Amino acid sequence: MIMAEQPMLKFVNIERDMPEKRPPDLRRTDFNEIYAEYADAKAKEQSSRCSQCGVPYCQSHCPLHNNIPDWLRLTAEGRLQEAYEVSQATNTFPEICGRICPQDRLCEGNCVIEQSGHGTVTIGSVEKYITDTAWEEGWVQPIKPGRERPESVGIIGAGPGGLAAADVLRRAGVQVTVYDRYDRAGGLLTYGIPGFKLEKDVVMRRNDQLAQGGVNFELNCNVGVDNSFADIRARHDAVIIATGVYKTREIQAPGSGVPGLERAIDFLTASNRKSFGDAVEDFDSGRLNASGKKVVVIGGGDTAMDCVRTSIRQGATSVKCLYRRDRANMPGSQREVANAEEEGVVFEWLSAPKGFVGDPVTGVMVQKMRLGQPDVTGRQAPELIEGSDYVEEADLVIMALGFEPEDLPTLWGEADLPVNRWGTIKADYVSGQTALDGVYAVGDIVRGASLVVWAIKDGRDCAEAILKRLDQGATAVAAE
Repeated sequence: MIMAEQPMLKFVNIERDMPEKRPPDLRRTDFNEIYAEYADAKAKEQSSRCSQCGVPYCQSHCPLHNNIPDWLRLTAEGRLQEAYEVSQATNTFPEICGRICPQDRLCEGNCVIEQSGHGTVTIGSVEKYITDTAWEEGWVQPIKPGRERPESVGIIGAGPGGLAAADVLRRAGVQVTVYDRYDRAGGLLTYGIPGFKLEKDVVMRRNDQLAQGGVNFELNCNVGVDNSFADIRARHDAVIIATGVYKTREIQAPGSGVPGLERAIDFLTASNRKSFGDAVEDFDSGRLNASGKKVVVIGGGDTAMDCVRTSIRQGATSVKCLYRRDRANMPGSQREVANAEEEGVVFEWLSAPKGFVGDPVTGVMVQKMRLGQPDVTGRQAPELIEGSDYVEEADLVIMALGFEPEDLPTLWGEADLPVNRWGTIKADYVSGQTALDGVYAVGDIVRGASLVVWAIKDGRDCAEAILKRLDQGATAVAAE
């Protein structure tokens, strides 16, 4: 009797192998994604390394709890369309998460075979491959609700949280209108994340899918100016606030406010608009263009990594990143740091800005730090080293210190909108329900600046809670 070959548990004799990465000298000249696609055989091979463990930590450490072991097994067996169906059952945008999720901190970082020294399964790359193939093969279809419902939901913000909620609601037949201040949907997926991490056609085809499925987009709509929050509430049975957080944290230091000091979001938005072929005056004038400049980026998160790598591609003469802690304690993805170093970025660890020189800026006054005792968060607190100051030359300084919420109650003229002391909206973490009847909130505007995958989870959970409420209302009406 011939036994069928075991398709899984091949991590013992097959090594981890990421998709081929374009050489640094080539990739630093354009904004194309840096990783190639897996070939079918390679995707099967890498998927077959999964140990199919009884307690899948990859799944439990994914905010969406994606059924990763099952779609890895299906891929290894060549059942790719089924793998896609399993993948998209829990994730509205698997091809986006496969590209931009910090897998090293989530699913891959908790892979059992990684803990045993065999190298993690390349979960993110396989996820990307599955869904890209699904698009190519026509398995991704426009939304077609089984029946149309009379209820409507308004969603303020066309980022990942808002779009995930729109997808779930529209599939249930709810009438959905998404309001957004920008001229294209996608939020930070469109204008915040550079193309070398997330090519824009990947986002645009999802926007098109939602529009073709009946989601109505009201773009260039600034709530509080073009439409009042009260009017939007009056139009819909429920409203979801999914605005994200866009207010940049500022540095209060000598020399602040001079030309040459720019916000990360402005810099990245200008660059992404140019990739669409838009006319961008602040870029064309040189203000938000790193070409020919000595660039210093202040910050250690993923936004800072986006800025340094964008600056390289724009033709900066040098790019340095200042971060007040060391490499091991930075919040950004270690994979992104490695990519940036390959492309020529220099990291100045344990370095913090003290002030700025020149008008326009010609340099950053830097003070060196050391790590002391842990602070209230458990991280070692940076301490100043006296007498270690120096000036780092710079023609362009980009602030990437994180984001804070805008003052929505004031901007929208809605004093009853519940916010906490940080300015984020008070809402139930599962349903998104706020203290205002029929008003929900999801994503960063509730959590503070966080990951795209958490926004997707919040949007999906909130949509399910709204559907439950609408169903209960419909049942009550029918019983009368």
